[in-house]
Amino acid sequence: MPNYQKTKLACYLGFITQAITANFAPLLFLKFHHDYDISLGNIALISTCFFFTQLLVDAFCAKYVDRIGYRTCIVSSEICAAAGLVGLAFLPDLLPNPFIGIMCSVIIYAIGSGLIEVLCSPIVEACPFENKEATMSLLHSFYCWGSVGTILISTLFFMVFGMDNWKWLAVLWALIPAVNIYNFATCPIEHLVEEGGGMGIKKLFQKPIFWIAVCLMICSGASELAMAQWASAYAEAALGLSKAAGDLAGPCMFAVTMGISRIIFGKYGDKIDLMKFMTGSGILCVICYLLTSMSSSPFTGLVGCIICGFSVGIMWPGTISISSQKFPMGGTAMFALLAMAGDLGGSIGPAIVGRVTQNTGNNIRAGMGIGLIFPAALLIMLFIFSRTKNRNCIKKIL
Repeated sequence: MPNYQKTKLACYLGFITQAITANFAPLLFLKFHHDYDISLGNIALISTCFFFTQLLVDAFCAKYVDRIGYRTCIVSSEICAAAGLVGLAFLPDLLPNPFIGIMCSVIIYAIGSGLIEVLCSPIVEACPFENKEATMSLLHSFYCWGSVGTILISTLFFMVFGMDNWKWLAVLWALIPAVNIYNFATCPIEHLVEEGGGMGIKKLFQKPIFWIAVCLMICSGASELAMAQWASAYAEAALGLSKAAGDLAGPCMFAVTMGISRIIFGKYGDKIDLMKFMTGSGILCVICYLLTSMSSSPFTGLVGCIICGFSVGIMWPGTISISSQKFPMGGTAMFALLAMAGDLGGSIGPAIVGRVTQNTGNNIRAGMGIGLIFPAALLIMLFIFSRTKNRNCIKKIL
């Protein structure tokens, strides 16, 4: 009897790995800025590069991962993640331009993160678990708890050993994907659909409702990452908090509230109208961006930053849930294309916030203000989706 619990554990650690790769570097944004004399505009490119690389990997997966094989790709993901994190510790000092060293490392571990993002969900979905909805919900929440762990442990490390020793921590974080290489190499892995049985890219894009799902994912990624990637810098620069307090109050609490949102949906999802929950979350997200950009009170701005995590928590898994119900034969291509759309939003959001911040004299409140466009656009997409769902007449709406 195959031990699918080992598969589940490997995927949980995979999402923790993804959380490390997504959240560790942003904790060092201001450190990079001061030590390597990198402008905030270029610092913003770190997140953009990370998510754009994931986007390219998503596109690759949509077309080729079924041919290469799940196991080969998912093992490669852990190798890339470990190598990229180790590279982050050494390449900035080894190369003539530290910024190039950082970007090379980011690209390497972003390849791993992208493969994890696309493959872990269908791998778990294909396992014969009794309660797949709860399992999938728990899987996605591990990204949030991985983010919390990354921020908490990193903050404690910096407090004890100092920020100047961050390179040692990067190497320590690389141990998690290094260990998980063995788990993915030996665990049982099934396929979501029979080989060649998935809808494929062309068929999916022929469905207008899938385009709406893609737009929802873009808005979800931008709404989430524009706040999450700049939460630490916002807490320090705009609210005047220390580095440790900024990390704990900003990105850490953001991840906690996002995880709470996903657990609530996973536990009570059968009793909650998903569209209403997502719409309410979108409205809450707009309010949070208004609080962070316009409030003169540091406490109110911080509350907006924290609650924003709860407001965006349902967007990504909610869109995947809707799409899985609409396209049960979507296969790897569907998961890859949705992940690609989310990463597109994740690359656009932080970049726009960073550029606006730089162009307004490093005024991060102004950057957060422009981020308001993302949840606003998300609400528009949700309205269109609900109208098409109710009328069953997508062409008239589009």
